[in-house]
Amino acid sequence: MSRPVTLFTGQWADLSLETLAEMAAEFGYDGLELACWGDHFDVQRALSEEGYCQGRHDLLARHGLSVHSISNHLVGQAVCDNIDDRHKSILPAHVWGDGEPEGVRARAAEEMKDTARAAARLGVEVVNGFTGSSIWHLLYSFPPVTPAMIEAGFSDFADRWNPILDVFDREGVRFALEVHPTEIAFDIGSAERTLEAIGHRPAFGFNYDPSHFGYQGVDYVGFIDRFGDRIYHVHMKDVWWSANHAEVGVFGGHTEFGDRRRFWDFRSLGRGSIDFEEIIRALNRVGYQGPLSVEWEDSGMDREHGAAEACDFVRAMDFAPSAVAFDAAFEKD
Repeated sequence: MSRPVTLFTGQWADLSLETLAEMAAEFGYDGLELACWGDHFDVQRALSEEGYCQGRHDLLARHGLSVHSISNHLVGQAVCDNIDDRHKSILPAHVWGDGEPEGVRARAAEEMKDTARAAARLGVEVVNGFTGSSIWHLLYSFPPVTPAMIEAGFSDFADRWNPILDVFDREGVRFALEVHPTEIAFDIGSAERTLEAIGHRPAFGFNYDPSHFGYQGVDYVGFIDRFGDRIYHVHMKDVWWSANHAEVGVFGGHTEFGDRRRFWDFRSLGRGSIDFEEIIRALNRVGYQGPLSVEWEDSGMDREHGAAEACDFVRAMDFAPSAVAFDAAFEKD
């Protein structure tokens, strides 16, 4: 049985869910991964309005679509971040409040607890998102960064997220961190340390997205083999990186996406440098049977063309593992 192919709605929040659902069905998707912004999924309405969650299901069903997960990256980012004016543009007004940093972090944590409750009410078992990080700015160790400073960042993460994960446990929902620059985990080493910080509790796992590993030089297939039992959701997203030197390196040089001087940039599926053949084989090895959710980003391509093309690409790439050895017919009794 093939895995469901879904579309993450985060990059489409300028459209109503009704409009996007109609489009996604025409593109050939099985379902949507609902972002908790725009009008796609409202955490507080899910908790306060009788029938809201059923209404989301009914809307999707009219277009032959389903929902397997929701995503609250924007609010999750604020739980551990060093808050500044950038966050005001991504947070709901009731989370931003007066903008006082510790108050923002506290309200973001409460909203993530409510997201777990809303997911349970919707009937999905995975919430994807970000955690933020108090130590991302210490990535490059100059002025010198002490081990104690890094350890304090992981302790801060554990202190802030363990109470959130307690609610996830009670609701029977799991949180899947998208391992990503600016998060507490952004490669294999930091992902291991993140799990250690929270005692490897099962409520916390990963939303696997190879695009954030490839240009860093991280073994994105090895990540699957290392954390197979912690991959709770998968984003299918491609990225291109240059085989040669570039004017702007891995750190981005304060350029915008799409700038031709960059060493790397996101691309529509199949048009970048990621080897999706090996990813599917690795997902088969670890027994992942959840959605393959397209997160579509490409500054140089029309998004409707790209989203339709990406759906076809994922369907063509996915396959079930074999239940028998290919040469079993030659075995003798």
